[in-house]
Amino acid sequence: MNVEPRIQNELLDLAKIDAELTRIAHRRKTLPEQLEVDRLETERLARKDAAVAVQIAMDDLDRDIKKLEGEVDAVRRREEKDRQMLASGTVAAKQLSELQHELGSLERRQSILEDDLLEVMERREASEADYQHAGAQLSRIEDELIDQRRRRDDAVADLDASEKRCTADRSAIIEHFPAELIEIYERQRARHGAGAALLQARRCGACRIEIDRGEIARIAKTEPEEIVRCSECGAILIRTKESGL
Repeated sequence: MNVEPRIQNELLDLAKIDAELTRIAHRRKTLPEQLEVDRLETERLARKDAAVAVQIAMDDLDRDIKKLEGEVDAVRRREEKDRQMLASGTVAAKQLSELQHELGSLERRQSILEDDLLEVMERREASEADYQHAGAQLSRIEDELIDQRRRRDDAVADLDASEKRCTADRSAIIEHFPAELIEIYERQRARHGAGAALLQARRCGACRIEIDRGEIARIAKTEPEEIVRCSECGAILIRTKESGL
């Protein structure tokens, strides 16, 4: 296929635009700002789960406290009733002994319950501190996430603008080429990533492999209008003064 050298040279501009579009697409997939958003979202979920776990533990402790308070109150009422009976002076001797024994048991029971209640309340207080800490950590992560999402959105907006510019430039330049040439270029680009590249001092600008002397000699004998391709990767080779032919 023959194409004017001037048109062939413009393939380098097209290849440069396509390389930039490829870099933009790659950056979208590996955007550091997005990776940081993903990390923070994972940490936020972990912090939220931790806060929920502490809240559940606090709810359980609250139920235990309520239960123990009820038991302590019941023992106190029973003790007060027994003491009132003793103070009335109307209790028979046998019942008096039973009441005194029961009062002793109630006092011991109350002491045990109050110790248990104190222990649970202390655990509740510690859980409250853990919950406050977990909440503070969650708030911090959420603030960081808001800021990082803004950074991510700004980075994406920059990529969108660059992609839009490159796409417009590509649409403008691609009209300069014969359809058959573009078909070859696009097919090569789909296979190997670069459709065309500069031949520079025996080295293909696409695959970066140095072309052997025999092939270089063959290329040197071809007419400037003739399309030549890299024997290694198949890219269209653009010959300029830098090619040294």
